[in-house]
Amino acid sequence: MSGPRSPHGSSSQANQSPTHLPVRNDWLNLQREAPLEPEHPVIDAHHHLYDRPGSQYLFDDYLADLGTGHNVRATVFLQARAMLRAHGPEHLKPLGETEFANGVAAMSASGIYGATQVCAGIVGFADLTLGDGIRPVLERHISLAGGTTVSGGRFCGIRQSLTWDPDATLTNPLYPTSECQMDTTAFRAGFAHLAPLGLSFDAWVFFHQLRRLAVLARAFPETSIVVNHCGGFVGIKGYQGRGDTVFQEWRQGILELAACPNVMIKLSGLGMRLSGLTFEGQDRAPSSMALAQAWRPWLETCLTAFGAHRCMFGSNFPVDKGNHSYGVGLNALKRVLGTSTPADKANVLWRSAKTFYRLPIDCAAPLSSGMNADVSRSNG
Repeated sequence: MSGPRSPHGSSSQANQSPTHLPVRNDWLNLQREAPLEPEHPVIDAHHHLYDRPGSQYLFDDYLADLGTGHNVRATVFLQARAMLRAHGPEHLKPLGETEFANGVAAMSASGIYGATQVCAGIVGFADLTLGDGIRPVLERHISLAGGTTVSGGRFCGIRQSLTWDPDATLTNPLYPTSECQMDTTAFRAGFAHLAPLGLSFDAWVFFHQLRRLAVLARAFPETSIVVNHCGGFVGIKGYQGRGDTVFQEWRQGILELAACPNVMIKLSGLGMRLSGLTFEGQDRAPSSMALAQAWRPWLETCLTAFGAHRCMFGSNFPVDKGNHSYGVGLNALKRVLGTSTPADKANVLWRSAKTFYRLPIDCAAPLSSGMNADVSRSNG
């Protein structure tokens, strides 16, 4: 199978974030679409909220993106160095992000902001290279979120970025890692504490690290792992123009991971600059048909390898918002699912995420009338 091509020629990407494209709302608004199959329940298994210099994306911003007519029932918050504590030991500063996400979840659970249960699941950060010393940190995350999802709380897992590449400009320097970090004794000692506490692991790695991740998955068969962003293929910088080679190496890694029954995958992140599948150079934002055409080889490979019951939708907003709007991206995924059975569509759109993160969400129940609550309500 030949690797897919980038939908447009890319310009120089020096001094640009390897993941984030600038969000241009005027450009996004040039492409508006009605939601496809809006009756289907959806769980967004991967989004962020943060307030950074020059980049703010908070609860109301996310609610506005959700208000496109798709039936999003619940969401899972993923760590992104948001609201870290300003003081205290470095390894405890990420507890602030869990406190923040749980506060947003409490606001959402009030029903005042609509029926979508935002941050129903929280995936935080903890430095697993602390080894056995990570246990009390994990326990504090769990406590701050009212327990794990399986016990009626919201905390469900840990993400520690493991992305590494010989080209350091492709990685985030705020997440120092190494080529063999997931093989180290210290990391594995910390990783061993996840399953006993009822926690999963979100694995953010690049495509050439997938086989190494499979070794980790086989060493810890009792730990549930979900691969982020379709397995982290890269189509920029040194990988630009090497689509066939990248695709084949990525595909072999996907097949090896799919053979591990404790591993699932997120159909997410294709709007990141890293993928090389972006449309930022075009006059208007892409349609769902254009996105579906660009994404199809990658998504269909994941669906075939893992099966729909081990694939889940994640918007990766606001990161992917630099490439497409929320509703258009969901439409694109639904187009790729096309003639899939109702059960397979349900698995990808909500059931796999509910199962993996153990979310107490009843997607079969009718949505309350507050679904499309006006998020611009008066404060008077």
